[in-house]
Amino acid sequence: MGEAFRSGFIAITGRPNVGKSTLLNRLTGEKIAIVSSKPQTTRNRIQGVLTGDGFQAIFIDTPGIHEPKTKLGGFMVINAEGALGESDIIIFITEADIKNFEKDARIIARFKTPALGENPDGNKKTKSPPVFLVLNKIDKFSKPETLNVIEKYKNAFPFSEIIPLSALTGENADGLLAAIKHYLPEGPRYFPDDYITDRPEKFIISEIIREKALLYLQDEIPHGVAVEVEVKEKKGSSEVNATIFCEKDSHKGIIIGKNGALLKKIGQSARVEIENLLGNKIFLQTWVKVKKNWRDDDFMLRTLGYGKQG
Repeated sequence: MGEAFRSGFIAITGRPNVGKSTLLNRLTGEKIAIVSSKPQTTRNRIQGVLTGDGFQAIFIDTPGIHEPKTKLGGFMVINAEGALGESDIIIFITEADIKNFEKDARIIARFKTPALGENPDGNKKTKSPPVFLVLNKIDKFSKPETLNVIEKYKNAFPFSEIIPLSALTGENADGLLAAIKHYLPEGPRYFPDDYITDRPEKFIISEIIREKALLYLQDEIPHGVAVEVEVKEKKGSSEVNATIFCEKDSHKGIIIGKNGALLKKIGQSARVEIENLLGNKIFLQTWVKVKKNWRDDDFMLRTLGYGKQG
């Protein structure tokens, strides 16, 4: 008999803007989660599936853990922390920079709580999941700096593995994947071999458009932007109607730009990526609407898909 099949759920957690989504995309080999330099880019939990020889790893990209200032922020943190108790492995990612240690203290403390060893139905697991410390962006720091950070974090919590890497360049990503395979428990094949994410195309399309808005917008505007899309399939093409919501009239003008130039730029960039995703030609139309304080509006949060997830 051959070796038993291994499978499990791996939560990727950490503060905003430390490279969680970049790591997810690197490990799966697919662009599943949007990426930008703006903090709190990821708002929902997104699963990416990697199936290999004898294993299936389901990665859960979570929103960055932060102190929420809106209902949307609260939803994001609940989603992120909720994933910890549901996972077989936890990847805690931070930069290889000693300055971040105090900022990470709250998250490290969460790993020490008994609730980490509970299933969603409240039943106790036999033990808490292993926690990996992943020190990202090692391409930006010297080896002595990285070793100093490792020592500091090692004294704060008994991490099962400590793995320095660069999610951007891929340096030592194979080392992390090897450790994941080693710790995965025996389990079923949860998804077909060609399955790469739990999110529907409609969600990914809206996220691609939001990513392009994040790319071209500055300051606080990106945090108040959300995208809702409708997709109509036609023979050999798709029609995508996208509404970009913002919170202020002044923001609407900025998003549209002079003579509609910025909105056109967002749409053109998104269209290329959406066509690659769908594998056919698309006709993309975009509008901008103002919904004041939507991040604290329960109805709008539910409408836009920011609600309780099972």
